[in-house]
Amino acid sequence: MFWLRALWRGPRRAIHVGTSNRDQVLEQLRVCSTEDQVFDVVGKNKAKLSAGHVGCALGMLWQFQKEKPYMLRTLEFVRTHPQFLTLRVLAENKISLMDDDTVVNMLYDVLRLSVEPHDSLIQQLVAEAWTRLDRLDLATLSKFSVCLSDQHLHCSPLMGQIAEILNQKLDSIEDIRVLTNLMISISTLVSPRLRDALIERADSLLGTMDSSLFRNPRRIVQFLRNIKYCYRPLLEKCDKILIHNVPIMDAEDIGIVLGLYQSLQFNSCDFRLAAKRRMMKHTDACSDPLSFSKFFAALAPITGQEAREGLESSALLLAGEFSAQQALAVAETLEEIQCRNLPLINKIASVLHKNLDVYRPVEIARITQALIMLHYQNPELLSKLRSKLVGLVQVSIVPQEVSMLTRVLAMLSSPRLEEAVISRVYAILPQCNLSELSSLAQAIIKWSRGDPTYRHSAPGVHSHLLQVLNRCGLERVRMADKLDLLLEELKYVSGEWFEEMLLDDTMLTLQRLVDQISVSNLPEICLFLTKTNCVFAPILDRIASVTKENIHKIHYSATYAILLPFAVLNYDPPNGDDFFESCIQKFTPHIGSFDPHLLVLIAYTLALADYFPEELIKEIFNVDFLAKLDSQLETLPDALNMRIRLRLMELNRAVCLECPEFQVPWFHHRYCLQMQRKGNGGISPVQQQIHKMLGEIFGGMNYAKVAVSTPYFYTVDFECVMDKHMRPVPYTEQNQLQITEEEKVQWGLDSAWKETSEISPGAQRIALIFLDSKSFCRNTGHMKGETTMRKRHLEILGYQILQIPHFEWNSMELSTMEAWKDYLRKKIFTKLP
Repeated sequence: MFWLRALWRGPRRAIHVGTSNRDQVLEQLRVCSTEDQVFDVVGKNKAKLSAGHVGCALGMLWQFQKEKPYMLRTLEFVRTHPQFLTLRVLAENKISLMDDDTVVNMLYDVLRLSVEPHDSLIQQLVAEAWTRLDRLDLATLSKFSVCLSDQHLHCSPLMGQIAEILNQKLDSIEDIRVLTNLMISISTLVSPRLRDALIERADSLLGTMDSSLFRNPRRIVQFLRNIKYCYRPLLEKCDKILIHNVPIMDAEDIGIVLGLYQSLQFNSCDFRLAAKRRMMKHTDACSDPLSFSKFFAALAPITGQEAREGLESSALLLAGEFSAQQALAVAETLEEIQCRNLPLINKIASVLHKNLDVYRPVEIARITQALIMLHYQNPELLSKLRSKLVGLVQVSIVPQEVSMLTRVLAMLSSPRLEEAVISRVYAILPQCNLSELSSLAQAIIKWSRGDPTYRHSAPGVHSHLLQVLNRCGLERVRMADKLDLLLEELKYVSGEWFEEMLLDDTMLTLQRLVDQISVSNLPEICLFLTKTNCVFAPILDRIASVTKENIHKIHYSATYAILLPFAVLNYDPPNGDDFFESCIQKFTPHIGSFDPHLLVLIAYTLALADYFPEELIKEIFNVDFLAKLDSQLETLPDALNMRIRLRLMELNRAVCLECPEFQVPWFHHRYCLQMQRKGNGGISPVQQQIHKMLGEIFGGMNYAKVAVSTPYFYTVDFECVMDKHMRPVPYTEQNQLQITEEEKVQWGLDSAWKETSEISPGAQRIALIFLDSKSFCRNTGHMKGETTMRKRHLEILGYQILQIPHFEWNSMELSTMEAWKDYLRKKIFTKLP
């Protein structure tokens, strides 16, 4: 009996000892299922709470909030609870007792609970983690870097130390999530060498990760966006993973990816189409304002007109419930899709108006621009926006912000400019880069032209401000010694100010830095040269040389940008055939990897230069490709959509005329008729003037036709027929050029157009064409590629081409009627063979 009692007491003592060693407070916390239960445990055990207990409690509070839909989160309730203050006080007192992970995890959790960065707990946690920085493992270091980013400490010395640690330990990172978080956090501090190393490491880890974890490639794309580096091989790798994961993405995820791609100017047809299909299936699932605003921002820009109208109707019903940020997102989307739904615009504007006091400076600028582009007309709101912009300019000390606010301020009509704005612009001018100076110049020019006293007074404030601005711009261009930095500043510079004040000096600087042209900056300098519309042989020759020598290092997608200035500006570099052929051979094996619209643009660019690679042409002109192109065009912005359709027509015309052996049919007759009807069809004063003179020279107005539409829908300014004796032939109803519908679709090995009424043997059909400034390069009388291609095509159609350059017609030598007539006589009768 006593033996049995002894056996019974033994286990009871063992159980009692075990229970005393267990952490009962921790167990109580772990079984909590609500915030109230956590606070109840904290309130009952204040004296027993250790550093571990505090960290666990804060972690659970954030976990409960994280699991709730955003609209149902109760962050304010948590932060204002008395026991939350208890946890914060205990945390501050026990920081030195915490292990490294607890310090960083606690910092992460309280930031997610929206505790302000200036709070003493946040500051002490950051300081404590800083002292332990060198011993943090990489996962904890990654989380700490995210916390610093949340506090906008991207450029702090502390982030600099993290960047250095990452640089030293990069090869040991095996977790792509750790790496991508660190990449984004230190992106503002990345050197070119570290950038390349990070890209290489991310590329190697991307192939080892679970393909369903799409946020890792998304963070890589975000890193590339942050450093403004469109590295195509890695982007395409990320894009494939993101496309694979579209079925599990929500509207917010899709919107983020589309926004990143847009910032990088990276088009992914497959992603846009997959995203559109995914969201179109769930149009009825977004009934609350938050999810709908994200859905609307992602889907509206990539869908057709009918679906947009449905989205706009739903937005109108929900507009009154939108928060400040949701209304801003919808307003910018309405701007992007060029919405003209006035009830919806007015409703969104009223929500913006109600929330003006909560927006940051950049958001006020975005609101103003969106409303102006939407042609919003409420004077009260626009006046308030103007007052806010003026006030923000006065207090801002950041050049980028001042230039942005000033540019938007200039969009609002105002007869006078506040002295405070002028003073602030003067103050920041020496610190501005070329892009910021360009924005300011456009604003000042607009103000000066809107000032009623400008034309009738001595040079005043606007003129003096422009002089200072011009001097700052010239100094910046002339002192530039790094081509890559200069090209980055020039990327968004345009307009008359740049062309009139800086263009010549910029070209001189580019020639001075010509040896810095390399594989990495080839696309940027080529796009810039194309935009300037200027031919500079030394620069273009250097580009061609670098391209040929390093074609094996160039990504196939970069060939389009490289070819562009040579084709558009009609410049043939030394050994031009080798240059073009090397680019063609580079991209040809990758034709299937191009987005359809980009392939059309490449083919058109080559057609300008009279190159028609057979494999490329056959890829484009087949039913499957054209069907895919049609699907993609529906997801593109309207302006780009129209541009691609026009280029496809021009390419179709070029192939039919110049390469009949490819047997590509002409299928743009209806499209051209539609474009012709949309055009004004008017005759310019210059055409009227020349037509009258031609009538006097030939002996009658019926000897020359004006604005003639040719086969394949070219328009010839003036057409006349000369017989074999060089005498003009009058036009009659019987011998006018007439084309039947059947003959308009003929194609084949003999695909030249046929005429129903032939001209007499030995006669010539003459096309007299007036060439305005758009036909020539800006800095020379050199004809551009589009003009030369048109000339080739008209000659194939049987025309003898006579061109009248604008600089000859408007020259001082031709200042009288007789001089103009004599010019036309010589042009017609001496140029003909």
